[in-house]
Amino acid sequence: MTTTVGVVKAKQSLPARITARAGGGVMRVFLILVALFWLMPTFGLLVSSLRGPTDISASGWWKVFTAPAQITTENYSSLLENEEIRDSLFSTVMITVPATVLVVVIGSLAGYAFAWMDFPGRDWWFMAVVGLLVVPVQVALVPVSKLFGKIGIFETTIGVILFHVAFGLPFAIFLLRNFFAQIPRELLEAARLDGAGEIRLFTRVVMPLGGPAIASLGIFQFLWVWNDLLVALIFADSESAPITVALQRQVRQFGNNIDVLAPGAFVSMIIPLAVFFAFQRQFVTGAMAGAVK
Repeated sequence: MTTTVGVVKAKQSLPARITARAGGGVMRVFLILVALFWLMPTFGLLVSSLRGPTDISASGWWKVFTAPAQITTENYSSLLENEEIRDSLFSTVMITVPATVLVVVIGSLAGYAFAWMDFPGRDWWFMAVVGLLVVPVQVALVPVSKLFGKIGIFETTIGVILFHVAFGLPFAIFLLRNFFAQIPRELLEAARLDGAGEIRLFTRVVMPLGGPAIASLGIFQFLWVWNDLLVALIFADSESAPITVALQRQVRQFGNNIDVLAPGAFVSMIIPLAVFFAFQRQFVTGAMAGAVK
């Protein structure tokens, strides 16, 4: 047995041996350094949002370590007094929450139908949904703008929500259909034998089992809609503009008002980060679902 183990170790390549030895403390230190490097821009933006405009223009954000007296909360007071930024945060929530909920609900229903219900042309319809995944957003901007203009929802919150829902559904249906299809058929048949209909089967069996995938989808959709600029820039007016458009307008109009831009950018960034880290476990479970059998 000892000889066999020695032969196996001898056959390992040099990179494999280095990886095996670095799998302990050295690798942990390396990963910690990578994480700190990844978080550095966010930390720098936070520090900049807590410094006055004069200090920001005079030196870099790291100067705060030698002059901690520069830290102030006046920038966030200015942010709350800025009506455009304040209204844009409310508009962002009013766009992101409905767009995320609608995609999750409709995508779950459609994913279950494609996975476990028989209807004419099911496979062809699913192939059409998969084909929509490769359609870029830019292709639909002009025709959808004309359509929304004819029905009277162009430059409205409803128009922005509908656009995000339409382009979020193909990925939602594709993800959830593949996840739901992995549920054991015996489990569903047993529920049907107990008298469960399709609605009860979907709500009592499929939805609880699909929780990780649904959470993963919700995070994807939330991050995409919250951080969107292109769609909101075209389909939203000044009254329904989200935070990304409001910050872009602040840069274009004033340029030097860093005391508003820095805290506004940090608030815009920290909310999706908080959502991601709050549901990190569900996100990883849903993203890796089906990768290993």
